[in-house]
Amino acid sequence: MTTPSDPSRRRPGMALREGGKVKFLELFFDLVFVLAFTQCTALMVEQHSWPGIAQGMLVLAVLWWSWAGYAWLTSVLDPDEGAVRFAMFGAMAALVIAGLAVPEAFGDLGLMFAIAYGVVRFAHLLLFVLASRDDPNLRQSVTSLAVSSVIGIGLLTTASFLDGIGQGAVWALAVAIDLGGPALFGVAGWRLVPAHFAERHGLVIILALGESIVVLGIGAELGLDAPVIVAVILGVALASALWWIYFDVVALITERRLTQAAPGRERNALARDSYSYLHLPMVAGIVLVAYGLESTVAHVDEPLDTVPAFALLGGAAIYLLAHVVLRLRNARSLNRHRLMIALVLLAPVPFVGEVPSLATLTGVVLLLWLMIALETRSYGEARHHLRLGHPVES
Repeated sequence: MTTPSDPSRRRPGMALREGGKVKFLELFFDLVFVLAFTQCTALMVEQHSWPGIAQGMLVLAVLWWSWAGYAWLTSVLDPDEGAVRFAMFGAMAALVIAGLAVPEAFGDLGLMFAIAYGVVRFAHLLLFVLASRDDPNLRQSVTSLAVSSVIGIGLLTTASFLDGIGQGAVWALAVAIDLGGPALFGVAGWRLVPAHFAERHGLVIILALGESIVVLGIGAELGLDAPVIVAVILGVALASALWWIYFDVVALITERRLTQAAPGRERNALARDSYSYLHLPMVAGIVLVAYGLESTVAHVDEPLDTVPAFALLGGAAIYLLAHVVLRLRNARSLNRHRLMIALVLLAPVPFVGEVPSLATLTGVVLLLWLMIALETRSYGEARHHLRLGHPVES
């Protein structure tokens, strides 16, 4: 057995992670993504169009993948030790620049975004190379990741010189290649600390939900009359429902499954699918809801246009559908409640232009809390024991 002082657990200027507790530096690092999420919402609000939503989601996917890479990294390396700390500071600076460039990532600041993103990814890869010097399996995985990363960065750089449909297509290809690397090359050589990995992803969901609260204040800047107050209260109720849907049971079960999975290929594949991949549509759904909330509060007496209506209703539906797929991946069973509510949310999108935005928001909130009430009752004693940390049937 190794100890924190064991030389086998150290590299020059760095140390391998001991234990599962998230470090303060990781929390500090994650704060950059509050800006990133807000900027993705700002891009969609400014565009107020279907291409704007597509651009916002592509930028979000790129930023998410950079965050996910550091979640894997800090589940191997202790970020508080030596050179890793300074590398994290440098990555934060590059991420802030990338975040500031987001609203013009498909315009005049496209090249700046690609360069800043490239700095973030190369710093991540360099640290992983140093961490894997005595671990051939990890080093092989890092080399494979570097291939897809370099191609993705190159495509984003190329896209900065294009416009229109061609630019969007190159962005989509960059996202597909970058995110698809671990699926194509496998995950057997990676390492992680399950409790730490799960906690990092829970915290990023919290950050995304926090951004949905921030936009309520932005949308309410025009005045704080009675309809706006009602919309803000409903917005908090919606964010609270999204929190409950994930953290009441799902987060606990997913972490438990990750912890119980056999180390190596099985655990790494579960972490890749359940967290790196399936938490992206959860965050995307929350960011879309934030866009819909901002539009609702800003135009509380008017019907929502089709695009922000899709963001509000479709964002909540995407969030639920991600949970449906997560359960299919982990338990091989279908969550019919969440699937049904997701479909119900999507159905009225073409027709909400005739309904006041406040009524639309009320309907979303009532549907989600009705689902929560039904699920809480159906989970019964199993939910109680799970939340107390007792063994329960899978």
